[in-house]
Amino acid sequence: MTLDPLTLYGLVSVSLMLLFYALEGRSAWFVLSFAFSCIMASAYGFLQGAWPFGIVEAIWSMVALGRWFLRTKAERVPL
Repeated sequence: MTLDPLTLYGLVSVSLMLLFYALEGRSAWFVLSFAFSCIMASAYGFLQGAWPFGIVEAIWSMVALGRWFLRTKAERVPL
């Protein structure tokens, strides 16, 4: 079984989402990484032709960016 590049990209982006979501409690940087991986998954959805998935992941990335912003403000994590 071989994976085409787009499918491999989708697998990597969703795997990173899972990993960073599991690690969010450790650092605000994992929340930011989760948001970035959601953006990657959104791009995959649009490229693959599953635009509802792309829209939902784009919204989820905005929610995660908001959570990152609030958390960094509360923790005063230096940029």
